[in-house]
Amino acid sequence: MHLADITRGNRLGLAVYYRTDRFTAVESNAFALKKSIHDRVLSPAHERLLAVRLLDNRTGHGLALGSFHAAPLTASNSLRRKQIHAAHARLLDMGGEQITLMVGDFNYPFFTSNLTSHMKNSGYELSLSDRRTYTRYKVFRGHFDFATSLGLDIGKVETLPRGASDHLPILITAEYRNGPGSAPAVELPSSQSLSQKGRRIL
Repeated sequence: MHLADITRGNRLGLAVYYRTDRFTAVESNAFALKKSIHDRVLSPAHERLLAVRLLDNRTGHGLALGSFHAAPLTASNSLRRKQIHAAHARLLDMGGEQITLMVGDFNYPFFTSNLTSHMKNSGYELSLSDRRTYTRYKVFRGHFDFATSLGLDIGKVETLPRGASDHLPILITAEYRNGPGSAPAVELPSSQSLSQKGRRIL
């Protein structure tokens, strides 16, 4: 796995990895999204989206991959939805034939059906994993780590055994919606060693 990029000077520590035998990284950018009160008070967390534009060497497809971390539960769902829509716009701006996959901690364990409707209305598919991804506290147990996609058919989202993070990693299997060729599975562990949150495309 090759490191495409990481966020710098940011306590969230987002990172994207990819396989060089399957993909070529064209560009990468970290984006600041609308801040919550939590972000203004605590240490820097302004870069909540790490985006990488990739070229699929096998199929010729271009796609944009995003590692996303929404505002914490102290913020409103409305703010998180604004962050999600803004992140989608940033991914589309990067190109990738309007094929995007954004995965991360959406901090949206409640009213997910409402979020699903919002995503559908904007043309995106929201995919939850088969099991909960956060189980540390009884009150906040649930699905925190999602995937949103455009131009992809998501086969399954599998919750994997716990690693070093307090979030369980998820494994996404997807195919391109238009044209021949299959997109590879995408494994996105919620956290790796140290403080980096790894996003790996296989």
